[in-house]
Amino acid sequence: MEWTGARYADKPTVEVRTWIAAPPEQVWPLVSDIELMPRMSSELQHVEWLDGRTAPALGARFIGRSKHEALGEWTTTSHIVEYEPPRLLAWGVENPQNPTAIWRFTLEPQGGGTLLSEWMQMGPARSGLSFAIDRMPEKEQKIVFVRMREFEANMTITVEEIKKLAERARPAGEARL
Repeated sequence: MEWTGARYADKPTVEVRTWIAAPPEQVWPLVSDIELMPRMSSELQHVEWLDGRTAPALGARFIGRSKHEALGEWTTTSHIVEYEPPRLLAWGVENPQNPTAIWRFTLEPQGGGTLLSEWMQMGPARSGLSFAIDRMPEKEQKIVFVRMREFEANMTITVEEIKKLAERARPAGEARL
């Protein structure tokens, strides 16, 4: 990620992509299994569905518990705001109309496999990072940049782990040697 000089109010974004040697229908169960995500993250510690849900659906909610060395521990409630299996899954953090962040996975068939993208947008609503910016407003651009680089690094690990799992899996009916 290159320096952009973005401020929080700019709603900065980051996106990572990887190509997976498996069709979207094989990748989708991994992407849509939010309970799998903490195994791929050093920050996200635990997730659980709310309201008796066990899988994503438009409007479904889940709690995420996170931990960061500099930011401490926190819990957020996310709302599924886009859901188009096996192509798109997105959630807004806290208020879906004015989220503290938006996260999105997109799966596109490409070259006999899947182009998997993970994208996130910071803001527009205030988040825990806003408190650090409040304490050091003169460092806002650096704070935003460092956090976006952390997101990019963690997202890269996530899509690469999904790639490994998807490519290791065998389609139903395919013989295992």
